[in-house]
Amino acid sequence: MSEPPAEFSASPTDFTRDLVRWSETLAAIARTGLAFTKVLYEQERFEEVLKVAADIKAAADDALEVRREQDHFIQEWMSSIGEGVPGYVTPKVAVGAVVGNADGQILLVKRPDSGIWLYPTGWADVGYSAAEVAVKEVEEETGIHCRPRQLLAVIDGQRMGFTRFAMYLLLFHCEAVGGELNGHPLETADVGWFHRDQLPPFTAGAQWWGPQAFAAIDGTVMATSFDHPRGEVWRAAD
Repeated sequence: MSEPPAEFSASPTDFTRDLVRWSETLAAIARTGLAFTKVLYEQERFEEVLKVAADIKAAADDALEVRREQDHFIQEWMSSIGEGVPGYVTPKVAVGAVVGNADGQILLVKRPDSGIWLYPTGWADVGYSAAEVAVKEVEEETGIHCRPRQLLAVIDGQRMGFTRFAMYLLLFHCEAVGGELNGHPLETADVGWFHRDQLPPFTAGAQWWGPQAFAAIDGTVMATSFDHPRGEVWRAAD
C-alpha cells in the first residue's frame, strides 16, 4: 500500500493538489503561530499569512471547480485557533478496519451520501486507542464484533489524493469474532461480506488496498506500510 493508486498518479491536476497542500501547510503554520504568540506584530503577520493561504486555496478550488470564497477559508481557520499546545495544528486522524471472516471474505459498508463501498472507517475519538476506535467503528457501522490483528498501513490521505485537508489514516486488519450484520441506519446504506473476486461496483480504492487486505485476511503477517519520504517535499531545498 506504499504506492499510490493509479488514479492518483501524475496527472494535470497534480500541481493543483500541491497548491492545496501548500495552502493548508501555510495556514497550519499561521494558526499554530497565533496559538502561541502574544506579540501584536506577530499576530498581524500570521493573519496576513492566513490571507495568502486562503488566496492560494481559493485559486486551487477554482481550478478544481469547487467554488468557495477566500473569506470562507479565513473564517474557518480562525475559528479553530486554540491557545498554546491545544492550538498546535496537526493532521486529523481517521481509523479504518479491514475485517475478514473464516470464509476469507471482507466486510464492506456502503456510504449513504456517495453510494461508495469501503471498509468501515471513522475519525479517531478522544479517550480511545486507535485499535479501540477500529473495534468501535466496525460494531457501530455493521453490528460485527472484531479483534484487531495487525496495523496494515499509515497513509497520508492528502498525499494519496482522497482528501483535500491534512489527514492520516491508520488501517487495521481485524478478525471477525461475532455479532450479526446490522448496518447503522444513518452511517450506512448497506453492509455485507464479499469475496475478493466479487466486490460490489463502486468499491473505492480496492485496486491499491485490496491485495494487502486479502493477504492479511488469508493469514499473512506483514510489515506496516507507509508513505515513504518524497525526494523533494517542497520545491525549494533547505
